[in-house]
Amino acid sequence: MSSPSAARVPHKRKTKMKHFVQQKVEVFRAREPVSSVLMWGVNHSINDLSQVPVPVMLLPDDFRASTKVKVNHHLFNKENLPGQFKFKEYCPQVFRNLRERFGIEDQDFQVSLARGPPLKDGDGTCEGLLLLSYDRTLVVKEISSEEVAEMHNILSEYHQHVVTCHGSTLLPQFLAMYRVTVESEDTYLLVMRNMFSHRLHVHRKYDLKGSLVSREATFKEKVKDLPTYKDIDFMNNMQKIYLCDEEKQSAMDKLNRDIEFLVRMRITDYSLLLGIHDVERAEEEMESSDGEEEQDESSQSALPESTSPEGIAGYMNSFKPMGPGEFDPYVDVYAIESAVGAPRREVYFMGLIDVLTQYDTKKKAAHAAKAVKHVAGAEISTVHPDQYAKRFREFIAKIFA
Repeated sequence: MSSPSAARVPHKRKTKMKHFVQQKVEVFRAREPVSSVLMWGVNHSINDLSQVPVPVMLLPDDFRASTKVKVNHHLFNKENLPGQFKFKEYCPQVFRNLRERFGIEDQDFQVSLARGPPLKDGDGTCEGLLLLSYDRTLVVKEISSEEVAEMHNILSEYHQHVVTCHGSTLLPQFLAMYRVTVESEDTYLLVMRNMFSHRLHVHRKYDLKGSLVSREATFKEKVKDLPTYKDIDFMNNMQKIYLCDEEKQSAMDKLNRDIEFLVRMRITDYSLLLGIHDVERAEEEMESSDGEEEQDESSQSALPESTSPEGIAGYMNSFKPMGPGEFDPYVDVYAIESAVGAPRREVYFMGLIDVLTQYDTKKKAAHAAKAVKHVAGAEISTVHPDQYAKRFREFIAKIFA
């Protein structure tokens, strides 16, 4: 449902923009116009959405709807915002419903993305823009126009899957999708919950596909502060995940449900993102004086000075002093503690990523090329969804001790 009147009459928007000045927090950065417009747009869209009643049920049109705002020659915050820009939100009612099912209130979502400038989360491994909300609870990832189309293709089924599993899933928690246009250049952004902790440091990270062909981190990758290791590294390190039987069964149940969904959607080439927080190492880091200073700064930076406790609901209240290995399960929903008596005290963060690649003609061509290059039957990553799922499930089942 487009809003053409908003695009034609920008002066009407000025009366609404006054609301944002009241924050008295510098939330825009001129040198990052896409981030600036994103923050403005999130503020604008959540405020507008709050005036719209929540529908009793979602209709097919809601999965194709969008709202648009076009701003020309505005005077508001001109030092920080570009003079002209466009902001488009896809399927606002659907994503509002998803946020609710994932336990994220719109006010919290707005605070996370608009009260402080987002942080660049760049280690060179991700193409395009990758941002963390300033409180580290959300990830904003730049995606392609093809991925926007793919999201539209699976959104109705994804929503139904979330409803069926009551929000208990290892799939990415998709929370919003936007298009930001600055200087006639479109940037598509997908907002998700951060799979890693908003406060616990991840000491080791793996991207696992269940394939052993070209699945080892490069030397260039391994010298990074936090390398992304792969399947061969996982095996060479003799890494294991130590969970109690109940947690292991719960994780595998979620994984199996999610994989069945991905197979139905003909999606392939996804990964299990695994982050490991080493509790003993974190305790040693805490003992150092600079470690204590970092802990103080991180707990204080979660809430800006201008934010009153009354203005923050839901998961934002979780920012309270915690020790190494402690986390709030309502915020860090992908976190699982290691079993009592495990060889190492650890916290694991596990979730499925890169779930917008359908097994289309491009993938079929890639599979044919790789099949020629490698020995027949080799475990290459680009395979049919059913075959990929079987191999992936078997590999993940073996990572548990």
